[in-house]
Amino acid sequence: MCENGKHKLLDKYNPKEFEEKLYEKWEKNGYFKPSEEKEKETFTIMMPPPNVTGKLHMGHALDGTIQDILIRFKRMRGYRTLWLPGTDHASISTEMKVVQKLASQGIKKEDLGREKFIEAAWVWTKEYGGTIQEQQRKLGCSCDWDRNRFTLDEGMSDAVLEQFIKLYEKGLIYKGKRMVNWCTSCNTSISDAEVEYHEESSKLWHIRYQITGENKYITVATTRPETMLGDTAVAVHPSDTRYKDLIGKTCILPIMNKEIPIIADEFVEKEFGTGCVNVTPFGTQILKHLKLKRFVELITNYFNENRRELVVC
Repeated sequence: MCENGKHKLLDKYNPKEFEEKLYEKWEKNGYFKPSEEKEKETFTIMMPPPNVTGKLHMGHALDGTIQDILIRFKRMRGYRTLWLPGTDHASISTEMKVVQKLASQGIKKEDLGREKFIEAAWVWTKEYGGTIQEQQRKLGCSCDWDRNRFTLDEGMSDAVLEQFIKLYEKGLIYKGKRMVNWCTSCNTSISDAEVEYHEESSKLWHIRYQITGENKYITVATTRPETMLGDTAVAVHPSDTRYKDLIGKTCILPIMNKEIPIIADEFVEKEFGTGCVNVTPFGTQILKHLKLKRFVELITNYFNENRRELVVC
């Protein structure tokens, strides 16, 4: 600041006095847009779109700073640069936030109806999507904001669908029966990243499976006896001498009176319990890889009409 024509250095650094005006000048003059000199070498960053479920956090700030450093460095070196901004709809997380907001107003999603709920979701998206972009501007992110995109913009969803079809046709992705995390509240599957695990004290149950045609038994130790009805095998470690003569034989699944194989796999911990594990396809994430390796029989799990009770058949 100046007093009587003399410059006075402030006691404290105050970015509010100049940063906003400086950024507005940069954006207004198009400094963040790609150069019109098309013969120049290009450099592009596609911004990993933050979810419109709230506001940016320190992780976003760090990620944005790194990208901004890279794009500014390339811009100063004469590259034709583009940092393409955008936001992600994050449908499940957004739905949860909108449902919570409606609940605070005494409104249920089901009472609102599909169309009205989608309208409420768009209101949320525009509110927090705009907040996120303003935060990014405050950080100084040198994006070309005229190219800003949202993952549910017209054409974006169609482009994603088209790419998935192409990947499927090329054999790069495939469909298969897999274990999923099911949310009984949202009535949908959710990603592993959305699941929160917690430990609890339990009990180790010992269940005897009779060897087929013999008066001998193999004892399985499990913390989840309720899954045994869906067992398709009993697994032991291949180097466990206690059960070496049983590998390849079959045993009888109690209650179901069903004959299932005794198999060997390295994932079994010899020291845990009895060293015998009942194999329930999709029973746990740990057993998932065993099923994929061994092609043991698949058990179909489905939900009843209200999707809150799991039925095994």
